[in-house]
Amino acid sequence: MKRGALLSAVALALLAPAAAAPFERSEERAPCAASDPLRRPWFGDLHVHTRYSLDASTQGTRTRPSEAYAFARGEPLGLQPFSARGEPGRTVRLARPLDFAAVTDHAELFGEVNLCNTPGATGFDSIVCLVYRGWPRLAFFFMNARGAPRFSFCGEGGRDCLTAAGGPWREMQEAAEAAYDRSAACRFTTFVGYEWTKSVQTANNLHRNVIFRNAAVPALPASAVDALTPEDLWDALDRDCRDGARGCEAVVIPHNSNLSGGFMFAPEQLRSGAPFDAAYAERRADYERLVEVMQHKGDSECRLGAGTSDELCTSELLPYDSFMGRFNPLARHVPAALNFTRTALAAGLVHQAKLGANPFRFGLIGSTDTHLGAAGLVEERGHPGHGGAGIPIGDTLPDALLDPIEYNPGGLAGVWAEENSRDAIFEALKRRETFATSGPRIVFRLFAGWHLDARMCGADFARRGDAEGVAMGGELGAPPVRGDAPVVAAWALQDPGTAESPGVPLQRLQIIKLWVENGEPREAVVDAAGEKNGATVDPQTCEPSGAGAAQLCAVWRDPDFDASAPALYYARVVQNPTCRWSAYACNAAGVRCEDSSTIRAGFEGCCDANYPKTIQERAWTSPVWYTPK
Repeated sequence: MKRGALLSAVALALLAPAAAAPFERSEERAPCAASDPLRRPWFGDLHVHTRYSLDASTQGTRTRPSEAYAFARGEPLGLQPFSARGEPGRTVRLARPLDFAAVTDHAELFGEVNLCNTPGATGFDSIVCLVYRGWPRLAFFFMNARGAPRFSFCGEGGRDCLTAAGGPWREMQEAAEAAYDRSAACRFTTFVGYEWTKSVQTANNLHRNVIFRNAAVPALPASAVDALTPEDLWDALDRDCRDGARGCEAVVIPHNSNLSGGFMFAPEQLRSGAPFDAAYAERRADYERLVEVMQHKGDSECRLGAGTSDELCTSELLPYDSFMGRFNPLARHVPAALNFTRTALAAGLVHQAKLGANPFRFGLIGSTDTHLGAAGLVEERGHPGHGGAGIPIGDTLPDALLDPIEYNPGGLAGVWAEENSRDAIFEALKRRETFATSGPRIVFRLFAGWHLDARMCGADFARRGDAEGVAMGGELGAPPVRGDAPVVAAWALQDPGTAESPGVPLQRLQIIKLWVENGEPREAVVDAAGEKNGATVDPQTCEPSGAGAAQLCAVWRDPDFDASAPALYYARVVQNPTCRWSAYACNAAGVRCEDSSTIRAGFEGCCDANYPKTIQERAWTSPVWYTPK
């Protein structure tokens, strides 16, 4: 075993010693041979689109849900452009399979896309379907702009399209069931899910993924054509899942708040326009237990200058705050603070103080939002693009950057669960014991308590954290003694990497504290372990230099704790600098920005000073909250 792999194996053993783990199951399956009550880290992707999403199909994606799951398990996947005989022009494969995944196709046009691709079906010869098949780029805008009522070829009340939507929905369920490892080996877990895809005003994003606990799901997913607001979505899940399908349970995960124009975390209810009240806050927190903080359309944690002076809030930021900004320079507005997760977490504390309930009490995950069906494809080197803007590649692979320069390969979802099964992982999602990464498989864990100490960074991190504190996603109770202050313990392990792509050392670990003071949110960012170490990477060769850490552990006591003020704590860790995907692509294309003759059409982004050639990959834990009585 190589040194990096050995170190990770030893460290993981310290983080979570093995033992038996009892918990309630909602499905029939073999017990997992490896189960641990102190929980282990699992990596997955809960945001994956296949051929049944309009914007994937109009860019030439042919991946079926079964193929997306096979790819996540380590099988090769063919990508567009396809030959006349259906042979793929490219093939991709994960160096390391995922532990879990969910196909989450857009529910809004399941039926319409199905009918347009089925000769002889109702609507196949309609103008809409002719445009879809002949001018996919136009269809991307034309069909996405349609809300309620549905197109006329769908029949009265949209019945034909709703009936046709059953085909893709059944295939998604069948693919998830077939790929789920129900044996004692527990090698791979799938979830049935979908995306509710709603935008307001000028394409301000309110999109949410819905992930179901098990095979008990609604007869049809509630789409934004019929459920027009988040409140309507929750109503539909109450009606069709909790009350309508025995054993059905779901979590709802907002994503891309950075493209929401401030609407994702606005302080008013969307359906009524009324301010939040306690009942609304409790209901929202009950369904929306997580937020996707990182994916291929950007980092949604924070933005330097948008409500924060945090110097590391500069990674993978988009220059616009709505989808319209992608296509129309006149619609580009610099994202304000309300577009970001950290702002919402802080606002939730203010709501808690006023209402006695926190609508933004969510944990953090990452995912890819791939529109190729390529679950977990996050490697920077050789990034093939993920799509999602409906741009067809054509008959041949273009000599150009294969994604907009502002996009990135996306992130991963990490969970701490007893075993790799649906019930265990879903319970972790519900209790918010999750972490997000920008792509690397950094293992990250956080506990908080009143009497934790430096010994936490020894052999009993997980055992002591569980016994003497609360895990990330949890609530820190009242201080046992007046004058006590919270102690936060965080431990991060470097991604060990692979033979072809070695892991990158960690640079520094930070604790982010948010709290309320005089009715206003406040933040503090504390360097708790590691340091600015001077590590660099040559953007021309992508060769790194400088030292770093294989693991970082910190135990930090809050020196400014006010027991009367709501607060939360989460951790962030960053790697040493590495090359961004665009640097690899531009170098391979022979682009040298000092020589204009090397900057071919399609590679202009290589020399756009707004986008760095290097990045610092990172990971975030979910918070721990403190609420005064």
